[in-house]
Amino acid sequence: VQLVESGGGLVQAGGSLRLSCAASGLTFNDVGIGWVRQFVGAEREGASCISNRDGSTYYSDSAKGRFTISSDAAKNTVHLQMNDLKPEDTAVYYCVASVYGCSAVRDLYGMDWGKGTLVTVSS
Repeated sequence: VQLVESGGGLVQAGGSLRLSCAASGLTFNDVGIGWVRQFVGAEREGASCISNRDGSTYYSDSAKGRFTISSDAAKNTVHLQMNDLKPEDTAVYYCVASVYGCSAVRDLYGMDWGKGTLVTVSS
């Protein structure tokens, strides 16, 4: 399984970023794909996920209302649109995939991981 992230960077508070994850080596329509973020203090959070089986989505409480996840099956790519970014969103964002679906992303188990992309939000 290979998950390649792109789109991280530095943005001011209130700004937007769009992360992308290109997936290969898996059955795209049979997995949940999402984003786990690791904060500076090393705490991890399953921020968002989309199930390619049924299209259902998951967002953490902190992401809800500001982040939108979408899936492009034709390109085996998942996007995370992040709006109204806050300094507390600063983290390394890892693309993850799991045959166990989005519950695995929420509870942080049974996932394949990308290498991560850094998102820094300045105040």
